[in-house]
Amino acid sequence: MGIIGVGAVGVLVVLGFGNHLWWLVAGGLYLFLSKRSDSDEEARTARPTTYQGYRARRDRQARWERRYRRERRWRWI
Repeated sequence: MGIIGVGAVGVLVVLGFGNHLWWLVAGGLYLFLSKRSDSDEEARTARPTTYQGYRARRDRQARWERRYRRERRWRWI
């Protein structure tokens, strides 16, 4: 959750002292922003959830490493 999100939640909490409905809005905004940041982190660290996904990722990595060694053989000798 960024600085703008924290600021918005803070403003809504302060407004909630006059009208308690703003506290509900602040809580909803907080939950929305925290869920969104969690899903962003999961997208960055996308790990396969199945064995087939793991194997596909491992095979892609092995192909990339073989290609890298083939193209830059002088570094591996």
